[in-house]
Order: sequence, then C-alpha cells, then structure tokens
Amino acid sequence: MELAETISTFMKILQTQTLRGPNYWSIRRSKLILVRLDLEELAHSPSDTLPGFYDGLVAALPSLEEHFCSPGCRGGFLSRVKEGTMMGHILEHVALELQTLADMPVGFGRTRETATDGVYQVVIEYQNEEAGRYAARAALRLCQSIVETGAYPKEELEKDLDDLAQFRNEAILGASTDALVREAENRGIPWTHLETCDLFQFGYGKHQKRVQAALTSKSNILGVELACNKENTKNILTQFGVPVPLGKVIYAFSELEETIEQLGGYPVVIKPLDGNHGRGITIDIQSWENAEVAYDRARDVSKGVIVEHFYQGRDHRILVVNHKVVAVAERVPAHVVGNGVATIKELVEQENQDDRRGEGHDNMLTHIELDDATDEMMHRQGFTLDTVLPPDQICYLRATANLSTGGIAIDRTDEIHPETVWVAERVSRIIDLDVVGIDVITTDITKTLAEADGVIVEVNAAPGLRMHIAPSEGVGRNVAAPILNMLFPPGKPNRIPIVAITGTNGKTTTTRLIAHIFSQVYEFVGFTTTDGIYIGRHLVEKGDTTGPQSAQIILQDPTVDIAILETARGGILRSGLAFAHCDVGVVLNVAADHLGLGDINTIDQMAKVKAVIAESVHPDGYAVLNADDERVAAMADYVPGKIAYFSMDAENPLVRSHVQRGGMAAVLKEGYLAILQQDWVHRIEKVDLVPLTLGGRAPFMIANALAASLAAFVQGVSVEKIRAALRSFRASAEQTPGRMNLFNLGHYHALVDYAHNPAGYAAVGSFVKNWSGPAIGVVGGPGDRRDEDLIELGALSATFFEQIVVKEDDDNRGRPRGNAAELIVQGIQTAATENNAPVTHTIELEETAAIAWALDNAPKDGLVVIFPESVSRAIEIIMARNPILDDVEAAFFSELKTEKWPAFTPQCSLP
Repeated sequence: MELAETISTFMKILQTQTLRGPNYWSIRRSKLILVRLDLEELAHSPSDTLPGFYDGLVAALPSLEEHFCSPGCRGGFLSRVKEGTMMGHILEHVALELQTLADMPVGFGRTRETATDGVYQVVIEYQNEEAGRYAARAALRLCQSIVETGAYPKEELEKDLDDLAQFRNEAILGASTDALVREAENRGIPWTHLETCDLFQFGYGKHQKRVQAALTSKSNILGVELACNKENTKNILTQFGVPVPLGKVIYAFSELEETIEQLGGYPVVIKPLDGNHGRGITIDIQSWENAEVAYDRARDVSKGVIVEHFYQGRDHRILVVNHKVVAVAERVPAHVVGNGVATIKELVEQENQDDRRGEGHDNMLTHIELDDATDEMMHRQGFTLDTVLPPDQICYLRATANLSTGGIAIDRTDEIHPETVWVAERVSRIIDLDVVGIDVITTDITKTLAEADGVIVEVNAAPGLRMHIAPSEGVGRNVAAPILNMLFPPGKPNRIPIVAITGTNGKTTTTRLIAHIFSQVYEFVGFTTTDGIYIGRHLVEKGDTTGPQSAQIILQDPTVDIAILETARGGILRSGLAFAHCDVGVVLNVAADHLGLGDINTIDQMAKVKAVIAESVHPDGYAVLNADDERVAAMADYVPGKIAYFSMDAENPLVRSHVQRGGMAAVLKEGYLAILQQDWVHRIEKVDLVPLTLGGRAPFMIANALAASLAAFVQGVSVEKIRAALRSFRASAEQTPGRMNLFNLGHYHALVDYAHNPAGYAAVGSFVKNWSGPAIGVVGGPGDRRDEDLIELGALSATFFEQIVVKEDDDNRGRPRGNAAELIVQGIQTAATENNAPVTHTIELEETAAIAWALDNAPKDGLVVIFPESVSRAIEIIMARNPILDDVEAAFFSELKTEKWPAFTPQCSLP
C-alpha cells in the first residue's frame, strides 16, 4: 500500500510512538502520534531560506490556507511559512492536512525542539492510528520533495490520499456497532475493542457488558440458536398461535414438486433453512422452472431448504429491544426509477454514486450489485440492462428487501398497529431474545395482522440497526439508546472505581497498601505494580506491569471490583493512560530520576508527566496530592475534580488553609496518622503501631501510609477498616518485596530496598540515621542515568553509611563496565571531604559478591543496607543465611523455597 520511502538526505524520522490515552501532550486529545524528527541538514534552515519552498507547498496543498496556527486567523500558518518557520512545524501541519483531505478531519498538533540540536518532537492528532503514522511519513516525503525539487508530484499526493482513505475504510465500524459506540461515548461509558475475539466491551471490570453488533452479553444462546433455525422458529410460533407462513422443510430436490402442490401451488418462497442477510432467498416464484433455480440457490447456503406459500404485501422489520418495540421500518427491494433517458444499467450506476451507499455494511446503504439474481428479476418484469424505462416506472432488481442487497428503508415506527406491537413483543419473549428483528409481510402495517392477511416470516437474532438509524425516508431512530439502557439500566454503574498512583518514589508500596485497604471492602481487588498484575491474592502476570496494557488487563477483567493502578513515567510517555478518567489520582512526589530519557530533561518536565494522573481525575473524583512537595502541590491548579492533601506536617500552611475552606487532608498529628475534615480529626492509628513505618523510624513510609489512607477515605472506606488494614500490612518480602524489607540475622540486620535514585536513597537514609548501630551500604545505580545522578548517589551514601561497597548492575545499559562505580566513588570521596567524615569504600562490581562481602563483614548490632538490581536474588542470598523469621514470614518463605530460593531452614522467633 505505502509508497517506497526514499532515504532522506535532509531529514529523517528517528522514532514514532502512538498515544492512545491522556498523555503528556494533552489530556483531552488522547489519540496522538508522536514523531521524533531529525532535521539534519535543515536544522538551521527555516522555511524562508529555502528557495521555492513556500510556492511549492501552496501548490501541493492549497487547503493549508485554512490553518490558523498561532496568528489565529485564516492563512495564519502559511504566513508563518512565508516569514520562516522550522520544518518540524511544517511537517505537523502537512500531516494533519493530509488526514483531513482523506476525510479524517483532525486539528491538534504540537512541535517542540528537544535538547538535541536539530531534533524535534512533532505531535499530530489522528482518528485512525495507522493513518496517523502513515500521514507523518507522507508529510516527510512531501516536504522533502518540495525542498529538493520545488514540487510534490500530483500522482504521489493522490496515492497518499488513496492509501489514507483505505486505512479509514478498513477501520470503519459496522453501522450497528458504530451506533452503540457513539451512544456509549455520549453517555460517558468507556468502550474497548477486544480485537482478538472481535467483541466490543462497554464499561469496566465486573460492570462491563460485551456486544458483537446487536448480539449482547444478555442474549440467550438458546434463543439465538432457535432464531437461527427457521423451521424450529416457525414451529414454536405456530404452537403459540402466532401467524406464520404455511411451509415445509425439504432436504432433497425430489421432494420439491410435491411440497409445492401441498401448499396449494404457486406463488411460493424458497429459502435456506440456515441463512441470513437475504442470502439464497427467492420470493414470488410462479413456475417450476424458477423453482428449480431457486432450490439450487438455497442449497448453496444450507442443506435444508424451506418452501413456503408466498404472501403478497410489503416487507417490514420490527425491532424489539428488551421485549419492547423500539422501531419499525418498511424495507423496499433494490430498484431504480426510470427517467425516459437512461438505461437500467446507467440508472444503477447513478444510484451507486449516492454517498450513503458503500460496500457491505460500511455505509447506511449498500451498493447495488448486478448478477444472475438481478438478471432473473429483470427478466420476470420484461426488462434487460439496456432497457430505457419511461419516467417514474420502477424496475425491481432484487426479490428480497434486504439492505445488504441494495434495498432501502422507510420508517414506519409511528404507524404500526398496537396489536401488532403486542404480537412482536410476545414473539420476543417466546423466542427469548433481548434484541430481535421480526420480519412481517403485511399489506398494511397500520392494520392488525389478521385484517391485512399478515404473517411473521422470520425472527432474527443480532438484527442490523442501520435501517432504523438512518432510513432512506422518514425519521431516524436512536435504537442504540434502548440497547444501552437494557445493558446499563438507569442508576446502575458501568465502570469500577479506578485509583491511579504515580510519583518518583513509593509507588509500588503505596499501590500495594491501597489494594490491601480496599481488600477489606471488595472481594476482588485488581492491581498492577512493578512486580506484576494481581487480582485478589492471585498473581496473573509477573513483571514490571505499570503501563497501560497491564492496566487494560485489570479493566477488562469481568471479576474485578476495583482497579488500583501503579502508573509509571514510561507508560505515560510511550502510550498515555489506559483510561480517560480515574476516581482517585495519587501523586506522591517528584524528584530527579530517569532524567535525560524520553526527552524529559528537567524535574519540572517530569512533574508535567506525573501531573497527567492529577489532570485525569474525574470531576466527581479526588486528586490526592503531597502538600510537602511544591511541584506536586502546584498540580492542584489543573485538577478537574476535588483536592485532598497529605502532609507529614499538621501545620503545613497549605493544608491548614485547605481544611479551613472545607477540604480534606491526611497528616501526621501528635504521633497519629489522622484525617482532617472540616472541624473533625479522624485518628486512624498511632504511627509506631503501623508496621509499615518500622516503628515510626521510616518517614517516607509514613508519607506512603498517609497517601494510601487518604485515597481509601475519599472513596468511602471507613477509618476502622483503614486502621485494620494498616495494622496487618508490613514492609516485608511477602507484601512489599524490595521495599524496606528488614531481616534479623542475629547479631546484625539486613535491609533490602529497591531505591535507585537520589530521592529514594535519601528516603532510606532517613531510616538509617535513626538506626542505633553502624551501617554498611551496598550501593549502585542504573547505567542509563546521568553522570551527575550517579555522583549524587555516592555523595548521599556518604552521609549515612560508615562503610560502602560499590557495585554495578548486571545490565550496564550501555555504560562501560566500571564507569558507573567510578562516578559513585567520586561522589563518596567528595562528600567525605566536604563533611570531614571519613567513609571507607570497597569496589566489588558483581552484585552477588558485593552483597556477600557486606554480610560477611557486618558489625555487631549493625545494619547492612542493600540497594539491589535484583530484589529476589538479594533476598535469596539473605535467606541462605537463615534469618530469624516470625510465623508469617516463615510460612511465606516455606511456600516459596522449592520454587524460588534454595533449601534453607528458617529460624522462627517465638512470641
């Protein structure tokens, strides 16, 4: 499909990302393509320095005149090009315009220069992501061609637009599905396409419902099976006294003639026993010759063939949803109307030019196809394709009135007789279908079936909706609304609560604690962490699962009562969020980590990344913000919902003023974790009785507990349940692996924590400083961090360790072996000199050897602090030394010892 892309001598796309949810660039415009563009030789060449570029661009895309851009007026963008703007900005507008010309109008874009000279981030909106990515590449080709030759060949532009149109057409939803999706969006109901099974999910978690066109998760499989067997349907309706055509099912051609005689002769209808969309049906058969042809046509679709008496009248479809008639349409077979000039073939070609017609079910009407069936139908009327019909004379091209064969629909909802409404609703209950299309032949829909000699000829599961949504004549009916009312009755939820947690440090611990608190209220708490995806106590998938794909697993699971989603920087930047809104958004802190990655180079830029969670809070929800972190507190200005603060200082001025204005906060007050609410103080628990805080000696864990408690409280969890959860949650390998895991090894202790940035080191250091004995640190840092970050890790370590073992990760992430350790040592030595505090250090690059050396040389009553790359490996090494465990820990490690750790005999401390 795509034109071969020539290697550019001036520009090239370094990377393309697809954002599918609220993101760094926009909360509301979630569908964005992010291109990292290297201008190379054009890095310092604005458009006004490129001879002929402006004229060539206007010649290729004159419609760019409609782009206002920053001047805010028609022609604004082109004036920028004329005055001089950079090529990244131009590519943005060209990519947007190409999509618009391909009937996918989009208007949002951004272009920003990165810290790398000549490299830009270009953001463009899309409707279809494949088209959006293609548009970016096509825009590059177009701009490149104009720079090099002064023009872009017309045939290449036409090819680009054709390719984009093909992407659009391939992605168009069927009319029924599209109607349901649009109605869901109007109601704020989230939807997801489950592509692996071609289902659409509406809602989240246990409240979700699934559909496939008009077949829903409430559809009775027995009813569907019954409706698919036309003979069984007719038999049961006959049993209940519903008028149906006289007929018989045959399985051999030899039975056909006798069956027609039994029905009283012609006219008859012959159709397949198991068919739909009008396939294989022939009506108004008047001769044996036609009956033979009709039988063969039906046998091509089904082994069983139905032969019925043909009833004169017009074809109507009655749509019943939740056993209530919601729409009625008269279906008219494909036809053309003469004008005295054009042949039938020409009239068909003219009819197919109607913009409402398309292939299959893509449009509101379907193209009329000319085939043997149309030839036969014309022959019966005495016409051929070359016949010129007199003015207003009708030539029918199909015997059946299905829209899928080119028919049209006329709305008759307001004309149907009340008794026929009752009959249709009764039939829906007899067949037991939630959404059903009932086909009625009657000479007059305004009369009863008995008065108009009407019969019910078919009952259809998963009926098409488009004839009712956009009839060719009459009023369109919003039939998607009653279907969604059935799936989600007024007052019933369609989504589960979502609590999203982000920050530089403490995310996993806080996520696990929040999940633990909500487990006091809900049976199945789904949560994602850096350790894996969990539903209740069950690990669904192991690994770092803090991105949108992992969140989708929780949101799509039909057993989940509430979603607790750890949300890391990487996922936000790569793909955006997995949800449009969260009920609670928790932002713990913002500090220097991962700077220099993903074009995020400053802490303020990182704060903007984290703020995506706060800005995605539902208007009725809460943003839980750290009042002690000025960057986090500042996010309150952009939160669409309500604010709740947490702080280690009950006298924090921001907290005090917020509470005085009627707001809510969680603070450390007089030794207690407490919730402040107007004039009330809800004491949760004394801080030194909360195991997570390690006796109140870990300030950052106190902050995590405050944030978690507040997130639960604003969601209606009682103080009593929060207290019970805090008492039973510990910083242990079983509940928070790698987060302040303290092991008693007899004459000394070992602490394992996954801190890997300066803020994390400082947080652990606040606990180490409260330790009464000497401390040894096993320190290192990820190789993809900046030099200054590694130096700072060393300097911080020197402020709370007397002895340091410097190691490196197994994966140096592109750094030469030993380089990260050298930078850490540089920081240690500088800090030791500045603080006049001698610190000894040892370099042992292999992590396992470094841990072993520190444990072997641990002083009496000392603390060995390990910052590992692999938490499980570090704990394995410690467990091999038989730490003293309490009963809970002993039980946990006994379960795991055969599958994760080598044989060991744990010692248990007695109560």
